[in-house]
Amino acid sequence: MAQFNDTSAEIPGTPCLICEHGSLAFCGPGPGDADEPSRLSAMLGQVNLIAHDSVFREGDPATHLYSISSGAVKLYKLLSDGRRQVTAFLFAGDFFGLALDGGYAYTAETMTPALLCRFPRRKLEALFAEVPRLERRLLGLAIDDLAAAHEQMLLLGRKTAREKVASFLVMLDRRAARRGHHGPAVALPMSRSDIADYLGLTIETVSRTLTQFRRDGLIGLPDLGHAVLREADRLRQIADGG
Repeated sequence: MAQFNDTSAEIPGTPCLICEHGSLAFCGPGPGDADEPSRLSAMLGQVNLIAHDSVFREGDPATHLYSISSGAVKLYKLLSDGRRQVTAFLFAGDFFGLALDGGYAYTAETMTPALLCRFPRRKLEALFAEVPRLERRLLGLAIDDLAAAHEQMLLLGRKTAREKVASFLVMLDRRAARRGHHGPAVALPMSRSDIADYLGLTIETVSRTLTQFRRDGLIGLPDLGHAVLREADRLRQIADGG
């Protein structure tokens, strides 16, 4: 899988000035920072990736941080025996690439064609001194990642298969609403194998549970890439153990 750690993959321009994600994105302009988008545009590059491309691999030098302009990305870790744990699914407006001891702590791979904004780590850290809001925002994202990790531990350790799949659908619905997508349908750009490796289940269990939810009238499955939450409140009750 190709890696885009060379400047030849970058798209020139001033993407911060025309970004549609606004305050949702890490780099969204804050109050009193009218020239901030120009300074960010001067340092970042944009890269176009096809589906199933590697953005970076676990252990690679953490030279950049990324914001998703469009598309979807999954983060995962591999065990020495080849087993995989998917740790996050990311969408437009999400930010990733936080490092551990100078190296990436996970592998990032696109699930769909994606357009990524790429920030050189050293230049971004230098800008923090001039724009403290950005450093505070980055700290907030790190705290969000920690909270998500706690939720993942609960999901993997204490919930039944039915509760896990319901929690997953509710989570996708909540995140879609945060991005401004209101409606009963949620996108499922990840494969059933990805979902299984995220929830700590087998592919067969994921497929069987989704089918049962459909038979119970809780969801619709118009195609592999979407789910319609027909009984969102009931799914939330199941996710909470009701």
